[in-house]
Amino acid sequence: MTDIASRLPALRVVLARMGVDGFILPRGDEHLGEYVAPCAERLAWLSGFTGSAGMAVVLRDGPAAVFSDGRYITQMDQQVDGAAWARLHIRDTPPAQWLAENGGRGLRIGYDPRLMAEAGLQPFVDAGLTLVPLAANPVDGIWSDRPAPPAGPCLAHGLEFAGEASAAKRARMARILAGDGQQAVVLGDPTSVAWLLNIRGRDLPDTPVCLAFAILHDDARVELFIDPARVPAETAAWLGADVTVRPPGELDAALGALGGRRVRIDPAGTAIWFVQALEAAGATVARGGDPCVVPKARKNGVEQDGARRAHLVDAIALCRFLHWLDSEGVGRSELAAAARLDAFRALSPDYRGESFPAISGSGPNGAVIHYRVTEATDRTIGADEVYLIDSGGQYPFGTTDVTRTVWTGRGPGPDVVRGPFTRVLQGHIALARARFPAGTTGHALDALARYALWQAGMDYDHGTGHGVGSYLSVHEGPASISPVHRPVAVEDGMILSDEPGYYRPGAFGIRLENLLLARPAAAEANRSFLAFETLTLAPFDRRLIDAGLLTPEEIAWIDAYHARVHDAVAPHLGDAEAAWLRAACSPLGGAPLGAA
Repeated sequence: MTDIASRLPALRVVLARMGVDGFILPRGDEHLGEYVAPCAERLAWLSGFTGSAGMAVVLRDGPAAVFSDGRYITQMDQQVDGAAWARLHIRDTPPAQWLAENGGRGLRIGYDPRLMAEAGLQPFVDAGLTLVPLAANPVDGIWSDRPAPPAGPCLAHGLEFAGEASAAKRARMARILAGDGQQAVVLGDPTSVAWLLNIRGRDLPDTPVCLAFAILHDDARVELFIDPARVPAETAAWLGADVTVRPPGELDAALGALGGRRVRIDPAGTAIWFVQALEAAGATVARGGDPCVVPKARKNGVEQDGARRAHLVDAIALCRFLHWLDSEGVGRSELAAAARLDAFRALSPDYRGESFPAISGSGPNGAVIHYRVTEATDRTIGADEVYLIDSGGQYPFGTTDVTRTVWTGRGPGPDVVRGPFTRVLQGHIALARARFPAGTTGHALDALARYALWQAGMDYDHGTGHGVGSYLSVHEGPASISPVHRPVAVEDGMILSDEPGYYRPGAFGIRLENLLLARPAAAEANRSFLAFETLTLAPFDRRLIDAGLLTPEEIAWIDAYHARVHDAVAPHLGDAEAAWLRAACSPLGGAPLGAA
């Protein structure tokens, strides 16, 4: 079935056969991840929407809607047929509210219990809807050319990169369980499994994990559920005798064997199917967060050094690309530019691929916050316009994510761009310079990045910062920097992005992103404070900076940062690239770098 317009009617036929009046389809897979394998792209297949966050709600005899957040509203309007689907902002119109208003409380609404968490279902329960768990996903029944699931090998992640043995990690997590009176925890997040067992894989295009489930017991034993044929002998030896590899088909029986025990389940990060199976087996479900999440986010010393190394290697590629863009980019396409940056990264033997599909947007395409260029949307980069490139790389010692916005003209950009750009840069600097008490949440830091924009009546409809993994997901919890309040403190060793922006639909987009490492900072003897170390090394486009808007402290920060970028990266560049970088990093005030 290739005609996308025929898929929604076909789904309604299946819903009638299943005896339900509607269906809830989240974007995630069985692991509830943001990034999914092609075989789990059900939302994209059904609706055409390819964003990494979203949900569809379909009524059998009524309307259908697709929901996403502010990053994807413009993209959703471009990709989804407005005649067949309502296209809605998930915050302004929550799906449960829409369903209650359009479907009524008497309808039976189906859902796939392997794709939704208990916390994700709760708003629909609170809306008084009758929810029906389905034994099979109705989309799978009509997706005739669905790709096969991943089948690549599970690989060891060496101690020179991980910095801590799996046995030590498992013992630490087991002590958490024992302290809480729990005998086991079900791990549904493949990044938690990867971190705990020091393994990586190639199951997702940009996130190096094996799609597997695991049960960690309070004696530090682990049952790993993945096809044993995908675990080479050397990986099995790496895992050790306390990790048992079992086929995924044995997961039901393993949950049944936990009857009579207290088993921890993350109600927001694990499919509700696990809760239902455990309760049916007579287990006591102890709702609590995935114990691996915070330790995974707090990078150890080896991982911190790896992150610094990754950002230097990445900076060499990025500065080569920015030089190329400045000298040859005008007249090239967005796809060609993204491919060029990937080729520069691939010059490093340590490069393992992108950490997400590059956002390469020129002119009005840059205003689409999470724009993904395709052959259909590919645009030529013109002279005297704004170009935004948001990209990242995966290296065995770290993960990068960086955004730069540049002017493609020879002289300074126009005031209509320089003003917002400088205010975005001011917000970026304010967050990068922040010093704050231990225990501070990202919500409390978010306003720092918005303040300069707010003073001009501007803002942006996305969070300011997300966590980043260590050769894992480029989007990692639990901490974030966002207007949405999450009671999670920024802790020593966490890596977070700093990416304020400004978007003028139909004209241009601006985003400036570095990654920051939280580290202890000087404070009074009885207080603990943190500050950020900037990891990313790449110049900001001086043609778009209005120095008249900056304070002396902001100018000093930019000049010091640019000097650091130059000194770290220039020795690794060719003569022409190094000359370009010297000019790009020249002080906003005073003599150029290298001048007598």
